[in-house]
Amino acid sequence: MERIHAGHAPRLLPTGPHPLMPVAQLYARDVPDMTCPQEADLLQVLWCPFDDAVEGCSEAVQVRWRRAADVTDILVAVPEPAYIGDDNLVPTPCVVHPEQVLEYPPADELEEELWKRLYRWAEGKALSYRGDLSGAPGWKAGGWPTPFTFWEPDEEDERRCPTCQASTSPLLTVPSGEWDGESGSWRPAGDEPEADVPPYPGNVNPTQVTVSRGYTLQFYGCTGDPRHLPVTVIQ
Repeated sequence: MERIHAGHAPRLLPTGPHPLMPVAQLYARDVPDMTCPQEADLLQVLWCPFDDAVEGCSEAVQVRWRRAADVTDILVAVPEPAYIGDDNLVPTPCVVHPEQVLEYPPADELEEELWKRLYRWAEGKALSYRGDLSGAPGWKAGGWPTPFTFWEPDEEDERRCPTCQASTSPLLTVPSGEWDGESGSWRPAGDEPEADVPPYPGNVNPTQVTVSRGYTLQFYGCTGDPRHLPVTVIQ
């Protein structure tokens, strides 16, 4: 880890492709709504830990669909990345315990009149539709996409598969924290902060991943062929 925090001189990086590092590994048995290619039951997500490389659609962010039974040589130690452009994109190894939750679509996916009705309803119950009911925060497989905050609606074809032009659907959401002041109602039981102890960074961001300046990275998978490169959007 000392090498990660030492920084780097871009001119010293070797030419050609850089090694990818693992970001997430999900089993179909733990995520029942995940659409897998035929015979695959394991999703592995990898990226190049450079801030300017993770958005868009390129070889810098890849998915691997595999059969768990074929993975026989399991490494005991997590491999260290060879090159680091942004140490905020180096996840702290941890075990996830997926939980299915009910969430509702973000406001920008709703018709304007319906959104106004929901806003008035939530306001009368001292709730935030965005924070308490729609778009569950935290690392998430599938579900509704994170609301678009930079532009609305999103640019035409932005979420289409560049390989085959098929539509895409939310595959994985990587945020810069599990919850915040607006979405605290989603906080897992047992993670309540002590009154005199700030909740950072352990409970709020156990993976220690921070996207850009604290945003969220969304992965969209091709509905025509999940093996195609994912589309990634920072919001």
